[in-house]
Amino acid sequence: MDGDPLYDELLELALEAARRAGVLLRDGRPADLGVAATKSSPIDVVTEMDIASEKLITGFIAEHRPDDGFLGEEGASTEGSSGVRWVIDPVDGTVNYLYGLPSWAVSIAAEKDGETVVGVVAAPMRGETYQAVLGRGAFNNGERIHHRPAPPLSQALVGTGFGYLTERRAAQADVVRTLIPRVRDIRRGGSAAIDLCDVACGRLDAYYERGLNPWDLAAGVLIAREAGALTGGRPGEVASHELTVAASPAVFEELQPLLDELGAWHD
Repeated sequence: MDGDPLYDELLELALEAARRAGVLLRDGRPADLGVAATKSSPIDVVTEMDIASEKLITGFIAEHRPDDGFLGEEGASTEGSSGVRWVIDPVDGTVNYLYGLPSWAVSIAAEKDGETVVGVVAAPMRGETYQAVLGRGAFNNGERIHHRPAPPLSQALVGTGFGYLTERRAAQADVVRTLIPRVRDIRRGGSAAIDLCDVACGRLDAYYERGLNPWDLAAGVLIAREAGALTGGRPGEVASHELTVAASPAVFEELQPLLDELGAWHD
């Protein structure tokens, strides 16, 4: 596995596609950033740059690997015939990007026969690129990264996020209200991919969120796991739309059942 040349090729393509998309997004962001469309609610906006980023990424990868499949936030969906599928979030943290906040990223994962084998998260305003290959560890700008030593849950810094639908946000706020006296503090960064990478590199002790899509979590979950963190959903389940949890192992063992008890997995 470690020496698989396919993984090397997929990593190289993901890194270059993420780099190019990051440059496009960073340098091409107009001062009066326009909105191309709206999604399920007025709070959730899709920008013109979001769509341009996905087209750049899928176009670049397809030039090199025309038989691969794609799943992208902005509509890219093709099966492919190679057994490889790319899972792409062209701008994770769209609202941050819209407002000019720095916590946004390009997230690109590659799956082989349904298993995530490569993950890249490029955060241009941080000047950082996180990467992982299955079985090879996780890196930030080429330096190996690792989760924080686990504190007691009462001293854990925990990241989370909120959905766009009003009902879901209200339920998520209830969970946070109960959780916050039991931990050091809560952070809400606005980019699931960056939050997962912050667990991987020790800037957060834990992160959880309900409602993530495959493109939000695919690369970041692999990076967190390869950095030694534990990831999952409800107890015994993998990270999913229902619930995603990532944390230092000892924190995970306390936090995951608590989140389950608090109903963080349903609205």
